[in-house]
Amino acid sequence: MQSEGLIPRDVQAQRAGGFSVPSRTIRKVTMLGLRGIPGVQGGVEKHVEMLAGMLASKGWEIEVLGRRRYLRDTAGYHLSGIRVVSLWAPRRMALEALFHTFIGVFYAAVRRPDILHIHAVGPALMVPLARLFCLKVLVTHHGYDYDRQKWGRFAKAVLKLGERFGMRFSHGRIAVSRDIARTMKTRHGVSVDFVPNGVAVLPGATLTGILEELQLRPRRYILLVARFVPEKRQTDLIKAFARLGDPSLQLVLVGDAEFKSPYACEAKQLAEETPGVVLAGFQTGDRLAEIFANAGLFVLPSSHEGMPIALLEAMAYGLPVLASDIVPNMELGLAAESYFPLGDVGALAEAIARKMEAPPGEDEMRCNAAEAAIAYSWSSVANRTDAIYRAVLGER
Repeated sequence: MQSEGLIPRDVQAQRAGGFSVPSRTIRKVTMLGLRGIPGVQGGVEKHVEMLAGMLASKGWEIEVLGRRRYLRDTAGYHLSGIRVVSLWAPRRMALEALFHTFIGVFYAAVRRPDILHIHAVGPALMVPLARLFCLKVLVTHHGYDYDRQKWGRFAKAVLKLGERFGMRFSHGRIAVSRDIARTMKTRHGVSVDFVPNGVAVLPGATLTGILEELQLRPRRYILLVARFVPEKRQTDLIKAFARLGDPSLQLVLVGDAEFKSPYACEAKQLAEETPGVVLAGFQTGDRLAEIFANAGLFVLPSSHEGMPIALLEAMAYGLPVLASDIVPNMELGLAAESYFPLGDVGALAEAIARKMEAPPGEDEMRCNAAEAAIAYSWSSVANRTDAIYRAVLGER
């Protein structure tokens, strides 16, 4: 005869003639495919940091698997209701994400989350392995990573295979842009939910001293916040800025490179040789907020994006913006004068001059900020993701 202590509570309730009460009401999600949080450089990292916090506040138990060298404590830690777990990854650009995801899937197989949420198409290569362990898998497609200039032919093929595996074998799929959602449906014949990136603006501009430290004049500098990788095209922006020949203006480049590369060296050298260019390095928190809040113009000259979080953040600060005319940027539906032809340094220089000569008033900036904050709130992103999680689990 079985001991009552070995019988599940819902079975005991049924025997007693009562109602079944689930023994586990809090659902657990493990997120994988990023370097880490908080304050780690990268769009996927920012996305997960904000989304995980919102989902934790909605009652989900969130666990984020990070790569050890990017975390502030290699032993792992708790962050606003999120458990950040430190896992090893090799320090090589082509292997880091793949090996970390491989280890992360085995970790998830032991931990048994209700959902394993994999971010980006490279890590999605491990979706079939996760399915072998009978895990419920959701994949977010953040962009066509195989289009990045840094990858060679073999790496591009692996990333495309990751996209295929992620779309074909996952239980649910999210795309951060409508273009990605449409393309995945056409290419792989699967349904993909569109959930955009969001924006978060720190309330009030905290004075950190960063403007004085970098010798920046409010509203008299042009800003780009991005990693130093070829597709962000900092060199285009530096060359366009040099053509302005206006000593009253500055160009501030926020960001750095995770791995030393010929492009990063070239861009930094060009910046150092161009008067008025300020290399601000990687910034986060209040220091980054103060830089954003006092800029005169934000420019994104990139050739590749998923859905550009930095551009959304600039809009949420009410800043005038300029962006290259690639599809992800065009999806934001900005005014025609806020776009320029990709790679056209002359057109970019002219567009910058026009924007800086006719800056918006403070009232217009506040209105623009309010509109962006409503359209791209992380609360809305979390609500839509919550609904997708519940659909994957068969709860609706």
